[in-house]
Amino acid sequence: MTAAQADLHIDRPAVSDGAAVWRLAKESGTLDLNSSYSYLLWCRDFAATSAVARADDGAAVGFITGYLRPDRPGTLLVWQVAVDAAYRGRGLAARLLDGLTARVAAEQGLTSVETTITPGNTPSERLFTSYAARHGARVEREVLFETGLFPDGPHDPEVLYRIGPLTHLSQ
Repeated sequence: MTAAQADLHIDRPAVSDGAAVWRLAKESGTLDLNSSYSYLLWCRDFAATSAVARADDGAAVGFITGYLRPDRPGTLLVWQVAVDAAYRGRGLAARLLDGLTARVAAEQGLTSVETTITPGNTPSERLFTSYAARHGARVEREVLFETGLFPDGPHDPEVLYRIGPLTHLSQ
């Protein structure tokens, strides 16, 4: 762990993080941006299954939003991951994902992680396949949402990554 990584703290998001999470999503250049209102709600209602990385001054420099699937409560669906450009390339997204899944596993139980990735999003593909390798889990892929399902114009398909079973989780 580098000194820069040691200065970062992984935490639950608070409502007061909503604006920063929205900004990080907007500045990512790859995420589908939702309304600022939705990020405020997310930080309130899904804080237990989401994470924020804070610099030593308390500023949010990365986040993961997720939720436990209602029909599969042992499955964490990771919705969005973003890291401030100044902090990319330091393994922060992996630290966020490892920390979040360890916390959810300890507090609520966790057997698998799911996410969707658009084809060609190499950083996300690497993040989740390396996560599976670190935790001794398989990765299954299938198209979850075809291009034609999106009503708001051209959108790449969303490929579901199903990672599990998870057996090597620790903080």
